[in-house]
Amino acid sequence: MAIELDSLTLGRAGQRTLTLPGAPVGLVLGAYDAAALSLGLALVTRTPLSLLVVPVLVLALGMLGCYRPNLSPTLATDAGRLVAGVAVPVVVLAAAIGGPGAILLVRGAVVGGAALLGGRLLCYGIVKRARARGEVFERTLIVGAGSVGVQVARTLQEHPEYGLVPVGFLDSFHDTDLWLPVLGDASQLDQILTDYGIHRVIVAFGATREPDMVKILRACDRASVDIHVLPRFFELGVAPAGPDTDHLWGMPIVRMRRSAFRSSAWRIKRVIDAVVAGIGLVVVAPVLALLAALVKLSSPGPVFFRQKRVGQHGHVVHILKFRSMRVNEASDIEWVRADDKVTWIGRIMRKTSLDELPQLINVVKGDMSLVGPRPERPHFADQFSSEIRGYGDRHRVPVGITGWAQVHGLRGDTSIEERARFDNEYIEHWSPWRDIVILARTAGEVVRGGGR
Repeated sequence: MAIELDSLTLGRAGQRTLTLPGAPVGLVLGAYDAAALSLGLALVTRTPLSLLVVPVLVLALGMLGCYRPNLSPTLATDAGRLVAGVAVPVVVLAAAIGGPGAILLVRGAVVGGAALLGGRLLCYGIVKRARARGEVFERTLIVGAGSVGVQVARTLQEHPEYGLVPVGFLDSFHDTDLWLPVLGDASQLDQILTDYGIHRVIVAFGATREPDMVKILRACDRASVDIHVLPRFFELGVAPAGPDTDHLWGMPIVRMRRSAFRSSAWRIKRVIDAVVAGIGLVVVAPVLALLAALVKLSSPGPVFFRQKRVGQHGHVVHILKFRSMRVNEASDIEWVRADDKVTWIGRIMRKTSLDELPQLINVVKGDMSLVGPRPERPHFADQFSSEIRGYGDRHRVPVGITGWAQVHGLRGDTSIEERARFDNEYIEHWSPWRDIVILARTAGEVVRGGGR
């Protein structure tokens, strides 16, 4: 159903309005914080070198979620994170510097922090006033046209200070009594986001089954919108507290975490993968040479075994391993045990996972990551995708040499459904620290000889 958006989104007649997606608000706040901190440090320390601290402080504030634009920003709510984001790095740096320089740094941070808090108070007031007057807004789609979704829509219309203008509902039925249109069903979400210029999505559920909704929302991971979920039984106080939870006139809505591959940190992960894998190849070069010689001597055939596996977005990649079996014509579409064909060096390499060392070459090439869902053969990947819910969602990110499922013992002849659950949990909650933990646990398994 097509609708004329201007009649829904423009505030007072003849008033100029501005759509304001969330990301630019965060950039504006970041720029202001950097200016306030720079001014405070420069006034007290009187040295340009102190300004080198500002990027560190802004980065710390960003890691604490201080640049996620809240629907109802208040200094009382954000002050704790703002102070912590400035104080902790400054104390650490001051301890490292020592002497009079440390004292000046702390004093400058205090002045800059005070300017930051004062400016935030002013900025929040300006934002609320502009929203309430209808001068800035964000087009909002409500998923679920049931009683809860209707309540959310009415709340947004009655309280323009949130800056969210509902343009319609998404559901599998059309209610003629609704004053806003049902724009389509959940399977059309991705297209509707583009067609109607949606900035935010609020999931209030409805007729769509929850498993189907999970699949649909994951399919929209790359859309440049903020997605919020109204928790089930929110009246009982089960909504989590924290920077990802906003409130709409007494109703908590939880912001969905941005998928790992949509964050800047994920791009850094790729750089780290390439650097670490490159260094690793140099360090283990003698081991690679020795294993290559032993494989060649163990039986006739090539040193490397190249196997087709399904990588990111379903693209087929050729994974490298040291050949651990005698040359045979085993099919890629047979799930068989062939232990009697494994060479003596192959048994050692499999037990210690040394046969997978050549995959560092795949990481350098960009076919794989150090950590990610383990790749599967195309035939089985197709089969599992059609039979197991969420299996195909594993392919949102690059496959890895090791993964979250593997360090929980889910390798070899184990539940594919459980592997998919762990892999998707890794993607949704990815962090650099989790990668470090997985690599450390993998190394421990290798040392203990628990490879496979």
